[in-house]
Amino acid sequence: MPRRVAPSSGRRSAVAPGAAVPGLAGLRAAAVLLCAALGAGPGRAQPFPFQDPALPWHRRLDDLLGRLSPAELVLQVARGGAMGNGPAPPVPRLGIAPYNWNTECLRGDAEAPGWATAFPQALGLAAAFSSELIYRVANATATEVRAKHNDFAAAGRYGDHTGLSCFSPVLNIMRHPLWGRNQETYGEDPFLSGELARSFVQGLQGQHPRYIKASAGCKHFSVHGGPENIPVSRLSFDAKVLERDWRTTFLPQFQACVRAGSYSFMCSYNRINGIPACANKKLLTDILRGEWGFEGYVVSDEGALELIMLGHHYTRTFLETAVASMNAGCNLELSYGMRNNVFMHIPQALAMGNISLQMLRDRVRPLFYTRMRLGEFDPPAMNPYSALDLSVVQSPEHRNLSLEAAVKSFVLLKNVRGTLPLRAQDLPGKRLAVVGPFADNPRVLFGDYAPVPEPRYIYTPRRGLETLPANVSFAAGCHEPRCQQYSRAEVVGAAGAADVVVVCLGTGTDVETEAKDRSDLSLPGHQLELLQDAVQAAAGHPVILLLFNAGPLDVSWAQGHEGVGAILACFFPAQATGLAIARVLLGEAGANPAGRLPATWPAGMHQVPPMENYTMEGRTYRYYGQDAPLYPFGYGLSYTTFQYRDLVLSPPVLPVCANLSVSVVLENTGQRDGEEVVQLYLRWEHSSVPVPRWQLVAFRRVAVPAGQETKLYFQVVAEQRAVWAQDWRLEPGTFTLFAGGQQPGQQMRAPSEVLSMRFTVTGAARPLRGC
Repeated sequence: MPRRVAPSSGRRSAVAPGAAVPGLAGLRAAAVLLCAALGAGPGRAQPFPFQDPALPWHRRLDDLLGRLSPAELVLQVARGGAMGNGPAPPVPRLGIAPYNWNTECLRGDAEAPGWATAFPQALGLAAAFSSELIYRVANATATEVRAKHNDFAAAGRYGDHTGLSCFSPVLNIMRHPLWGRNQETYGEDPFLSGELARSFVQGLQGQHPRYIKASAGCKHFSVHGGPENIPVSRLSFDAKVLERDWRTTFLPQFQACVRAGSYSFMCSYNRINGIPACANKKLLTDILRGEWGFEGYVVSDEGALELIMLGHHYTRTFLETAVASMNAGCNLELSYGMRNNVFMHIPQALAMGNISLQMLRDRVRPLFYTRMRLGEFDPPAMNPYSALDLSVVQSPEHRNLSLEAAVKSFVLLKNVRGTLPLRAQDLPGKRLAVVGPFADNPRVLFGDYAPVPEPRYIYTPRRGLETLPANVSFAAGCHEPRCQQYSRAEVVGAAGAADVVVVCLGTGTDVETEAKDRSDLSLPGHQLELLQDAVQAAAGHPVILLLFNAGPLDVSWAQGHEGVGAILACFFPAQATGLAIARVLLGEAGANPAGRLPATWPAGMHQVPPMENYTMEGRTYRYYGQDAPLYPFGYGLSYTTFQYRDLVLSPPVLPVCANLSVSVVLENTGQRDGEEVVQLYLRWEHSSVPVPRWQLVAFRRVAVPAGQETKLYFQVVAEQRAVWAQDWRLEPGTFTLFAGGQQPGQQMRAPSEVLSMRFTVTGAARPLRGC
């Protein structure tokens, strides 16, 4: 989006929010300037009460909101960005600066002017199965967002992506393998997504008792997971969902976001059972605020309010749309750059009595509360985040974290005859060919909503492998992911002369992204032919397939063919791609693959249900059906082996409201240090209503040195046994708990076993809220 510099009249007269403290003399000067901005002479004793950090938040908000005119209130809710729709304007008479709400922080400071560290795309981070890693990535992202904001504000720049309020994380369920935005999600499981959401929100916002580093915003709320454009447009789509699926699949991770303390939600483009999400009172008021206790603000997806009329034809005028969405619970409009957008019709609604002035104030209240908690109206010296400057952007610590995250995100899908890891001592003098459209094209390695790092920090597979003591050759074969123009001779020449061949295939944003679904699971264009040619030319030498994609790909030929020795799913690893690949292919310390698939890979299009059908039947591992997928959710291999034993459930018989304690012993029985993702699944043996065949209820990524063991402890809380029967309810009965490094009963599996044990719940059924 274009940069926008606010006019000089919009600059805050006092020290800019987040700017570094200029010393005592500077603070005195700032105080004088503030008094001048307030229309008071040097003798005025005190600024407005809303600027007094000694007062409680609610008193400050009451004071501020009472000073804003109806016209000023309207502008605060109507200017959420982007482009000409933002920033929220200043109120010079009160010393209030402009503020831009439009910031993207999915895995780094995306789309803001200037450089930023690029961490792996969200789906890859989910594959790491590490809440701790997500926390650190989010916290590093917030550090860079805050530092750049401090610099922007000091310069009076309030254009798009200069603020501190993030439209992140994305918590939609990866319910369909062809959806273009799968890459932005945390996969197909609501529990995994909820746990990672909690860590992301807490990491982004930080642990300061008074101030948040950046504010989180969970999106897209709700029942939003395709289509983008196939077979119909997301901008007019009606997601028809059963109440049970809504409650058990599409809402739990958003409730986790509320519990984590997120300051905002973004309502989605689609309708939900006929009612647009941004005008859906059941969603935005009854559930979000009434049931969950959310006190933050709801921002529309970009243009979603306009589309209530123009796309869904749910309303006839922007005035009617403003009334419907504000009464439903929407606080802030993010428009397609319109100046006379939907919320600019609120004055007419006020005059007609369709919206009350008190409701308007209530909608503005969480906006200014967020800005207060970001530190905007306190002296900068009170807020440690005000001292962050551009020196922290792309710091060595953040670049190292990007590399660590990429390494941890990789999933080893196949490894036969010890193809991997390569032996470092064997590499000198060896010929290594890296081929394919992803081998040396930086643009295709990042995915959607990517920060832009300095080029010197970007390592393609080719550049990363060239750090190894081998003779590296390169052949693209095709120069873009669609692979419509293919040079077979180029690939055959490189592969035929090599001792080891690394083939780099995938999708990239050319094939799958926002507003662009895929039509099938196939490798794009001539990519499969490229792989087959490379395998034939390699003539028995090791071939390693690296995949760069989000939605699953049909790589059944590669999985079944003995000429492909190893397959590594890399997702979109961003700037450290090549360095991470080099480390993992060698199995260096800390680089033994331990990622696990955060979504099921179907065995073919015959296992892919229609995109527009929102029933969960046949979708995700929880309801998949009897046919085996190509790769199951939670699957991934290692260079070492693990064994589980001594599963203990305590107590084996427990009251209906009680929690279950679980312990299990994990041993690394192989020759290499490694990490294992321990996964616990719950199965209801008898239930009064339909339930998943089993459900992930705990996971932990744990490092275990070769030949050693560790005892792990988990707790499965009563809420995880609840079923939806017009309300959340706990029922007595028999349950089975599975513990291992994968799902139970899978055809494609890791070598380790999955332990299981039953336990019994006694007592009468009761509502969850009654416990």
